[in-house]
Amino acid sequence: MARTLAMFTDTSLCIGCRACQVACKQWNELPVEQPEWTGSYQNHAHFTDKTYRLVRFIEKPKENGELQWLLMSDVCKHCAQAGCLDACPTGAIYRTEYGTVNINQDVCNGCRYCVSSCPFGVVSFNHDTGRANKCTFCNDRIHNGLGPACAKTCPTDSIQFGFRDELVPKAEKRVAKLKEQGFAGAHLYGADSKGPLGGLNAFFLLLDKPATYNLPEKPELPQRNVLADSVFSVGSALLVGVTAIVAFRERGGKGDGHA
Repeated sequence: MARTLAMFTDTSLCIGCRACQVACKQWNELPVEQPEWTGSYQNHAHFTDKTYRLVRFIEKPKENGELQWLLMSDVCKHCAQAGCLDACPTGAIYRTEYGTVNINQDVCNGCRYCVSSCPFGVVSFNHDTGRANKCTFCNDRIHNGLGPACAKTCPTDSIQFGFRDELVPKAEKRVAKLKEQGFAGAHLYGADSKGPLGGLNAFFLLLDKPATYNLPEKPELPQRNVLADSVFSVGSALLVGVTAIVAFRERGGKGDGHA
């Protein structure tokens, strides 16, 4: 297998220009959408079947009362342990030799299991085609020696694409530099291959806690919650059953006493 390709997004360098979002739409021939009212400059609240890359605008008050903007160009994480891939019943979702996760449109049956299995809300259902869609890291480009359109067009190098084993050390040095400059909250999200989901092949440098960027603190595969939920459901069912039996016996006992 080839070396894993990855995308490192340094949110401290993002200027919110949306060049990446436009490039993604252009290369993937995604149609224009009507902007939503989100309460900020962000033009969509969530990923859609026509928006694979989403620039987030977060306005947050500082301790001195002033407001600051936190910007983040978000995208599919191409997880090392991908919930969408595990949930797909047809084999439409597969991992390439570069470690990326794609959806074969010819095999997808539109069951939407992948949509509900993504802990990041990235996978979307296309009602026009009846199939699921998401970012592919511009699969056609990387298989022809080109980088993703979003990374190519980013004017500040906020989005960097390359081999994961080279990008992670580079990102760690960037975090150390930012901390020296006073950005105490700077940290990497998804870079640790021993962390949640086995690491993310699209990882980020954040300046605040993940929840601020609408990211789960500790993303988990949905299957890991199934056992606990099932045990709880079975336990609840047993409790209801036992309660019903006890109630029935008590009612039966009272009936015998009055006969």
